[in-house]
Amino acid sequence: MPIAAVSPGVSLAHQTFGDPGDPPVLLVMGFGAQMIAWHEDFCRALADRGRYVIRYDNRDCGLSTKFDEHPVDMAAFIAAVTSGDIPAALGMIPYRLQDMADDGLGLLTALGIERAHVVGASMGGMIAQTMALSAPDRVLTLTSMMSSTGESEYGQAAPEAQAVLFTPKPADREGYVAAAEKELVWASRRYGDPAALRELAAASYDRAYYPAGIGRQLGAMILSGSRADALRALRVPTLVVHGLDDTLIAPSGGERTAELVPDARLLLVPDMGHDRPRELWPVLIDALAAHTG
Repeated sequence: MPIAAVSPGVSLAHQTFGDPGDPPVLLVMGFGAQMIAWHEDFCRALADRGRYVIRYDNRDCGLSTKFDEHPVDMAAFIAAVTSGDIPAALGMIPYRLQDMADDGLGLLTALGIERAHVVGASMGGMIAQTMALSAPDRVLTLTSMMSSTGESEYGQAAPEAQAVLFTPKPADREGYVAAAEKELVWASRRYGDPAALRELAAASYDRAYYPAGIGRQLGAMILSGSRADALRALRVPTLVVHGLDDTLIAPSGGERTAELVPDARLLLVPDMGHDRPRELWPVLIDALAAHTG
């Protein structure tokens, strides 16, 4: 697995698909998920549409750099945030979404790519938005998928989805894989596939089981705040994709993103939750191919 240094102290594991001479598409994954959550078959199908596809592990995830020297006491962090002690909360988290966005841009630089189409899912959508806001000259197009704007009143999780997200998974492999089925709470109601969830969980566990990074990524999201004002001034061509079945980030998150970004196109996908079921890949790949054309 190639690993590229993207800044002093940070290296990212990554994988590419397709012809390097084709337009590059950078896929940015979400909270706690490794790059393999962008299924290899999905990446190859997009590459077959004439795109040079790049997927990678965010920092603190998969095979990329870990920040073990900054352990996070999640109970203390949440207590600081809920009590309004933001200075204390800021001191607990070593990076923000901007740092994660800089990682993605640094990977493009390491690969010799000046400009790319950037596609982000969930937290990856937040990172992709931040990339477009901070370096619009390097982002050909933005696709924000199943994501939101950082405003707390939009994209709120259903209580049952939030409960699953914040419940620690078992540390043993068997328990970890079995617990993946609980993610059906935010999956497509029509196409939700427990076998596929278990398969991804098993592959992720075997590749790089690393729960310690989750707290730091969560803190980066919480402390990065709203992007609403900046999104109003964004001039990068933007596609917003959201599943109507999404209970982890409600469709209002996508609707709000499209409302704020000038001339953004909004694609609300029936029968899609906070997932990308194989049955809907033709819809998603057609949309990405058209937007990145």
